[in-house]
Parts: sequence; structure tokens; C-alpha cells
Amino acid sequence: MYRKILENSRNNKAMLAVLVDPDKESNLTKRCREIERDGADFIFIGSSLLMDNHFDQYCAEIKAALPKMPLIIFPGTTMQLSSSADAVLFLSLLSSRNAEMIIGKQVHAAPLVNRLGLEAISTAYLLIESGKLTSAQYMSHSLPLPRDKSDIVVAHAMAAEIMGFKAIYLEAGSGAGMPVPDDLIRAVRKVTQLPLLVGGGIKDAATAAKKVSAGANIIVVGNHFENEKRKNSLPEFVTSVHGAKNN
Repeated sequence: MYRKILENSRNNKAMLAVLVDPDKESNLTKRCREIERDGADFIFIGSSLLMDNHFDQYCAEIKAALPKMPLIIFPGTTMQLSSSADAVLFLSLLSSRNAEMIIGKQVHAAPLVNRLGLEAISTAYLLIESGKLTSAQYMSHSLPLPRDKSDIVVAHAMAAEIMGFKAIYLEAGSGAGMPVPDDLIRAVRKVTQLPLLVGGGIKDAATAAKKVSAGANIIVVGNHFENEKRKNSLPEFVTSVHGAKNN
């Protein structure tokens, strides 16, 4: 999975990932079939909470139904791991000062990831101020980075690359009031060649395209498509993201 992400990023081919939350989808397999049909590049699966213990079963069912569709775990907890997935974003909340979210949870998860033989994509997860309290902020007990202080965000991105992370995720948070600013994305893109994921608060295809033009390689949208009426807009997002290029 990382090889594919890296190759597309170097060739200026933007990608779209749709995040599905087992807590919010009554029929995950059906929804994932729709996502594949509509042309998204990846399905991300994960939840801030996870209200049951069937995560491995969910992943197995999705891969059995959609063997060619890349399935990547976007974990909210160490319980969200499965050998049926193609990879896991091995997240470190580098914007935090909460050691448990930077390295503690990762130490607990590493032996299991290794035992499952799961491809781990080490990802520096940077929470960005979004105008409201998000689930990621609340659950991690972490202050987001100021959206109008690009130098602080850039320094974190530089640190991530120097420390050997494989990707950087700029996250406004699920249901964010405002997405990550374009100028902030541009500032980060200037200092790193790592694949750059951007998510949170992206509510229309035009905004998704602007994030790509600013420097994002992968656009992640989840909460927006949880509304039944908005699911039909996914092809528009796909076309917009795939047609956009980094400036």
C-alpha cells in the first residue's frame, strides 16, 4: 500500500480515501461496495470509540466481498487491528504533548501488528484547530495546533520527516467546523516530500480539489458521507480529486 501511495504522490496523482465508521454504518459491506463502484482509491476503516468487538469480522467481510479494493485501518484504539486489512496507518499524535498518544499506545500495538503481518505505514498525525471540539481532540486529551500559526505546524512536519515517519496527516477532525487551511497545506508541502494526507471538514468536491492544489496527496472524507443524502455525491468528489494537481 505504501509503495502505491508513494508512487502516486511522486507522479502527482491525487487520491481519495473514504473513511467508514463501524459505529455509524448499519451495512458496512454494502457501503463499501458503493465506495468501490464510485471510484474511490481507498477505504479507510476506523472509529473514535468502537461500540463492539467485531472489528476483525468487519474487515474480513469487506475484504471477502471486495478483494481488490485497498482497505486501510485508520485506528481510533489499539483494538482496531485485523490481518484481513491491507495496511494500518500506524499513527503517532505528534501534535500532542500526551506521551500516551505519541508512543504509549504504539508500544502496546506494535507486537500485535507484527504478529498479524500487517503492513504498517508510520504516520505523523497532526491535529489542526477547526473551530469546534472534535472527537479526535476530546478522546486524545490533546490541544490542536493553531490554524493560523503555520510556522508551528511546519516545525512539527519537519520533525516528523527527520524522525523517519513515512507520511503526514493534517487532520481537522471528524465533522470539523473548518477544514485545514490551504495556506497551511502549502506551507507544509514546501518543507517535505512525504505523502500528505488531509482530512476533516471537507464538505464539497470543490474544497477537496483545492486541498489537492495546495499540496495534499490523499483527501480523506468520512463524516460528510454518513448522511444518506450526501452519499450520491461521492463520484463528484472522485472526479474532482483525480482531476486536481498539486501546484
